[in-house]
Amino acid sequence: MIIVQTPLRVSLFGGGTDFPAFYEKHGGCVLTTAIDKYIFVTIKKRFDNKLRVGWTRTEMVDSVDEIQHELIREALRKTGITKGVEITTMGDIPSEGSGLGSSSTVTVGALHAMHAIRRQLIVAEQLAREACHIELDVLGKPIGIQDQYIAAYGGLRFMEFNGNGTVTSQEIELNGRTQRHLNDSFLLFFTGMTRQAEVILAEQKANIQDRIAILCEMKAIAQAAHEELQKGRLEELGHLLHKSWQLKKRMASQVSNGTLDNMYETARKAGAIGGKISGAGGGGFLLLYCPQDRKEAVRDALSSLQELPFRMGQDGSKVIFDYKS
Repeated sequence: MIIVQTPLRVSLFGGGTDFPAFYEKHGGCVLTTAIDKYIFVTIKKRFDNKLRVGWTRTEMVDSVDEIQHELIREALRKTGITKGVEITTMGDIPSEGSGLGSSSTVTVGALHAMHAIRRQLIVAEQLAREACHIELDVLGKPIGIQDQYIAAYGGLRFMEFNGNGTVTSQEIELNGRTQRHLNDSFLLFFTGMTRQAEVILAEQKANIQDRIAILCEMKAIAQAAHEELQKGRLEELGHLLHKSWQLKKRMASQVSNGTLDNMYETARKAGAIGGKISGAGGGGFLLLYCPQDRKEAVRDALSSLQELPFRMGQDGSKVIFDYKS
């Protein structure tokens, strides 16, 4: 049996510039971080030739083509596993619609587990590329490529997406004091709403050519946030988050709504400097940057929402259990 642990992520800046339709012409970049919330994928060999997949439901089939979980199905095809395994996925957060990159985390974790059971060593770059191929090329999902890379690599990273298709991934190493301050300045609340991210992302993708100027500005903000972080000017991240969120809402009609706007403004009035709905928007988790002396006031103002405590900069996808029978 193999168990793989793969981190979820909070995308801070630059989301949308990682769509191929944008970065292939203009280059893109994001500031993003893995967090200490995970999806676990287990895989073990069966005594017979059947395939069993356990997620929110259980599938027992005779061939890969019959599997309904499309990410698992395509990962099996990619790794050449055709029979005789059991696979399960378990997560620390709602299974979909969270905005924390769960779909790509599943893809990366499943690929890692399947390579591991075949005794194939795989590096983070290959994991990310294979996950991108499955989600964008095979399944045609209207998404970017940052989630696959941060799930594979982990850490707090500044990633650049180049016109030739390559990705430059720089891990940002902070001293202990700055790391603690940054971790202690973020709050994450579940809005109580989940959504189909693909609907929002499909509209966002369709709007790219009409939103080039906005995306270029969001790219510039991501670069500025990277510079401010390296200088240790952490409060500036809050102001840049607010500015970036106002731009993000112009990318597609369902990125925000009246309920989400009220949550965000309530937090701002209580002392949060800036924030965003994580991921595509429309629901999921609300991320806030808040001075430490205002955190309790913000928590009180959003007391109807469930908080998800988290820490940043965790390891990338890794095998945490390997039992050879």
